[in-house]
Amino acid sequence: MERIQLSKDLSFSRIVQGFWRLTSWHLTKEELSSFIQERIDLGITTFDTAQIYGGGEAEKQLGEALKYNPNLRKQMEIVTKTNIFGEIINGERFGYYDSRYETIINSCKNSIKNMNIDYIDLYLIHREDPCLDFVEVARALKDLKQMGLIKEFGVSNFDPMKFNCLNEACDNELVTNQIEINPQCFEHFDSGMIDLLTQKKISPMVWSPMSGGQIFTSEKDIYKNSLEVLEELSKKYNTTVSTLVYAWLMYHPVKALPIVGSKNIERLKEAIDAFNIKLDHYDWYRIYTSSKQKALR
Repeated sequence: MERIQLSKDLSFSRIVQGFWRLTSWHLTKEELSSFIQERIDLGITTFDTAQIYGGGEAEKQLGEALKYNPNLRKQMEIVTKTNIFGEIINGERFGYYDSRYETIINSCKNSIKNMNIDYIDLYLIHREDPCLDFVEVARALKDLKQMGLIKEFGVSNFDPMKFNCLNEACDNELVTNQIEINPQCFEHFDSGMIDLLTQKKISPMVWSPMSGGQIFTSEKDIYKNSLEVLEELSKKYNTTVSTLVYAWLMYHPVKALPIVGSKNIERLKEAIDAFNIKLDHYDWYRIYTSSKQKALR
């Protein structure tokens, strides 16, 4: 398994196992322990979760598995995120962001407690916050690192302006931006975020590489158009559509780390198979334009 060096002291497996849907898998602590070990045996050592996933239960379930089998911790890197919260107002749940200093510090400590670990390998600010104080957030992240509670820190879903503002406040210590990239999503191509990360040699983590499964199920034209091209190319490369998309993502010089959010081990193996695909340069552009949302100038 290829590894990506995010910093001098932290490297990740190029493929990451995501736990966004963990609570819906209904795994016992024994089953989750085996699930993690099975992926480690394939070389996938990096696992991604968030304080908000499953209403907080995803971290707790991971913690129960690590308590059941403490030997797993030394074999893995754990990513989690903060700043999305919710309150019940007039009987309805209202979601909001909270990126204040004390909230970040306390949220990190609570995540560590929930996961039965001593530190977090990578801690991310989960979403752009319109009320974000860059200096205050930077101080919280740097203090957590100094306390030994996190190894490194970064962001998720940030645009170039907010990334640069926080990165400057952090003395250029952000190690990633976890963003959505797939053959139907061009937000971060269009914003210049991918160019910025490429220029700074910062590898993004990529969520929803398979468009949340819509590439296979949606009747919308952007997905159907892409699927038609991908199915044609999958025959050329004697592979699956999923493997081809992973190969497309990892071809780009930004050196993206795709997050596989599936419980199915075969989906992970399809991602791993992408390392064997030698994509023709022009085919990268065929996939880039496959949804017909993009035309090359």
